[in-house]
Amino acid sequence: MDSVEVRLMRADDLPSAERTSDAVFLDSDRRDRRVSEPEPEPRSREAAKRWIDRMRYFLEADPHGCWVAVDDEQIVGFAISQNRDCLWYLATYGVLPGQQGRGIGKRLIDAVLTHADNRRGMFSSTVHPAATRRYRLAGFSLHPQMRMIGTVDRSTLPPVTGLSDGSADDFDWMDQLDQRLRGAGHGPDHQYLLNDHRLIVSRTNGNHGYVYLDPRGRPTLLAATDHRTAQILLWEALASSQSDTLVNCITTANEWAVDVGLAARLHIGQEGYLAARNMPTPAPYLASGQFL
Repeated sequence: MDSVEVRLMRADDLPSAERTSDAVFLDSDRRDRRVSEPEPEPRSREAAKRWIDRMRYFLEADPHGCWVAVDDEQIVGFAISQNRDCLWYLATYGVLPGQQGRGIGKRLIDAVLTHADNRRGMFSSTVHPAATRRYRLAGFSLHPQMRMIGTVDRSTLPPVTGLSDGSADDFDWMDQLDQRLRGAGHGPDHQYLLNDHRLIVSRTNGNHGYVYLDPRGRPTLLAATDHRTAQILLWEALASSQSDTLVNCITTANEWAVDVGLAARLHIGQEGYLAARNMPTPAPYLASGQFL
């Protein structure tokens, strides 16, 4: 009989779950590494702490969406998901390489999809064959994603006007915009992101939009009412970037972002899938990897 127990995550699971997550994604990064890319390395102590802090937030915000697989007291798999109104999203998921093929991943996905309770859903997926097969069988459409990386050619930066720093006072209309684009607001996720990200907003002439910038100036989550506003926000993000930058989670419905990146002399590449169920691909919108 299989000794693996799939159960709800507890707060004291977080350090062990982080180590499992690091091993899962380090193996994936090494397997998928492009020849021109540096050898992947384990998470730094600071990155591990950020992972634990973020998963603790998810555990507090929606504990019934957070699951682990345990074998002889070792966490061998995890699936962290969240419900926000009528939208469900999968923040992160994985099974240790040596434990794959035992049905653990299916049990974890079944658990979080039960929590989803037929909500529309989305998440960012790797290209791992077994995982993508499982997602498709669960009813998700797999939309290829692109990413753009490199150092911005600052001579290409256009003048940008009509933007300002955002605050919690903007969350109401931001959630309304989220509702329009993906069917549900981000709710408490906005405050969590604002705690350590810069928020830039557009509120001019009825053309609304926002973008969060991480501490390195990279865009983390972007949404707008129209393509022009989205491009202005992305240009501001590129102007704020420090050294190399990354624009991620670009679907074909968001080619406006490709146009900006190419104009800024960034390099384009393929990066997994945006998995979506019972919903169109949001646009103009650049999803966050873990907050979607």
